[in-house]
Amino acid sequence: MPPILFWFLATLAVLAALGVVMQSNPVHCLLALVLTLLAIAVLFIGQGAVVVGFLQAIVYAGAIMVLFLFVIWLLNVPVESGSTGRLAAKFLGAVGVAALLAELEVFWVPSHLQVKAAGQVAGYGAIDALSQTLFSEYLVAFEITSVLLLVAVIGAVALARRTTDAETQQRPENSARTEKAA
Repeated sequence: MPPILFWFLATLAVLAALGVVMQSNPVHCLLALVLTLLAIAVLFIGQGAVVVGFLQAIVYAGAIMVLFLFVIWLLNVPVESGSTGRLAAKFLGAVGVAALLAELEVFWVPSHLQVKAAGQVAGYGAIDALSQTLFSEYLVAFEITSVLLLVAVIGAVALARRTTDAETQQRPENSARTEKAA
């Protein structure tokens, strides 16, 4: 991967991650998170971890984030309004950025901290080995996770459709019924 592309994707991922925590609209936060996950997936692919990159894009950005988006839309989460302690969040964010910059400086300055890559076993990370492991040893956990996600979606829909008694009585068809009964 060319260094300029790496730095562009890394910067894009960091800026999108900042967008996740700085946005007040939950849908915008989620879209920024999708952009972050996709940038990380491309970084994985560029570094030679093709399977991990595609799994990152398909599973996280493709499936789970779309699920979160539908849940947010179904629950109709309101946008934050007014001051919600943003000063403290900005201060903690600035401290976090300063810590990350200090960490980068530690990695860039000394050259004796170079980590040498260990040899990999032949076939390590291949899709056929991953699928064999996933659908043999971890099949039950894989299926339980899918059922758990399905139950979470059903629960979110049930919560979104639940109306209070006051909302039910305010509907025009219900007020006409109560007048007829009286």
